[in-house]
Amino acid sequence: MLRVRVLVFSLAFSLMLGTFLSCGRSLQQIKRTPVVAIPGEWSGGEVLSEPVRSDWWTTFNDTGLNRVINRVLERNQDLQAAGARLEAAEAETVVAGAAERPKLDLGFNMGRRRQNFVGFPIPGSEGRVLKRTFTNAGLSLDIGWEPDLWNRIKAGKLAAKANRQGREADLTAVRLSLAAQATKTWLLAIEGWGQVKLARSSLDSYKLSSQRIQARFERGLRSSLDLRFALTEVKRAEALLEQRLEQADRTLRQLQILMADYPDGSYPIGNKLPKITEQIPAGLPSELLFRRPDLLAAEQDLLAADARIVEAKAQLRPSFSLTSPIGTSSNQLQTILSNELFIWSLLGNALQPIFNRGRLEAGVMRNQAVAEEAVARYQNSVLQAFNEVESALAAESVIMRREEALKEATRYSKGTLKLAEQRYRSGLTDITTLLSAQRTALDSESQLLSVSRLRVENRVNLYLALGGSF
Repeated sequence: MLRVRVLVFSLAFSLMLGTFLSCGRSLQQIKRTPVVAIPGEWSGGEVLSEPVRSDWWTTFNDTGLNRVINRVLERNQDLQAAGARLEAAEAETVVAGAAERPKLDLGFNMGRRRQNFVGFPIPGSEGRVLKRTFTNAGLSLDIGWEPDLWNRIKAGKLAAKANRQGREADLTAVRLSLAAQATKTWLLAIEGWGQVKLARSSLDSYKLSSQRIQARFERGLRSSLDLRFALTEVKRAEALLEQRLEQADRTLRQLQILMADYPDGSYPIGNKLPKITEQIPAGLPSELLFRRPDLLAAEQDLLAADARIVEAKAQLRPSFSLTSPIGTSSNQLQTILSNELFIWSLLGNALQPIFNRGRLEAGVMRNQAVAEEAVARYQNSVLQAFNEVESALAAESVIMRREEALKEATRYSKGTLKLAEQRYRSGLTDITTLLSAQRTALDSESQLLSVSRLRVENRVNLYLALGGSF
């Protein structure tokens, strides 16, 4: 019973003294004034005030794309690594918070030794060595606590919490980035195989034209120059087809890597690019700071850096600690809990850095420099975020006009090619005009396919710039 009373008294005294010393001191945060002036509305285009959906890719109504992104978010290694970093940050938060509470260490030790008595003239022991075995056992309970007089522990806890929230925002940013990357790769794959189909159709057209020209050449109706021009375009079309095949195959394998699949190039791809059916839900510029996960992560990193400054400054001041070891020691195990052998003490100590103060001051300067770096990084991230949204908004109408112009150009080039083929067969024009019309038609269709993909990709860039809802 005496042991229990002493233990309770020691612990209560430590807690009351530490609470008395550390009460009344609040953690003062360093105030940062942002230098970025935020406008009231976007200048790149008119937008709605509706929030962006977290599953924004479903607005394209592409089941194949939905399946790809779900697979990426389930299996991608970068996402798993970000999740592991978040788990590590959560553990650091627990470790930092544990310093606020008293530390209890329960110890048990037991030793056994044998001592030989050599050279002692003990009657009756001539010719042999006398031996004796000693056994000693001890039980101890150490109580220790450091009152947080200068908010060093609070600052470390705040820094760990900010780091955890930053890694949580990083995880969201990785998910958003992977979804956008998978969508862009999916669009490139569709365009790539569309370009393959277009190149193969163009090759068939060149082959048909060269066969007709060769037949007329054999009848003496066309010159060898026309035949050589036609055969040259056939070989150029074959080379273009191989190039398109290589590009489409490489894109498809990259998509498989994102899904953590073996890149054998055999994944099924859609035939048409998804359509844009919704208006731009961009919201207000001020909302971007609270929506984009990378900005939230940068802000938390800045908060953690400021807390580290407070923590480093606190190390320049005296530190106090309270310890209370309690225990027993006996050479007999059955008496280790005896009241007669019970010992305890209550100790307090204070430490003031003297000879290592220069090192601690350098640590403060280093943390201040890290914080200034975090400020600059955050301000730059904000500007880059605004620029990405504004650029995507401005590009929306530009790409749309390009697409409409290329649709008209494709329609005209197809009509021109049809007319050139008729006039060449009638002998009213030469081979160069026909081949030029064929190349123009192919180029127009190829550019239209690329711009159609760019328009959808720009919408993906806008979703990525806005950060989605989470």
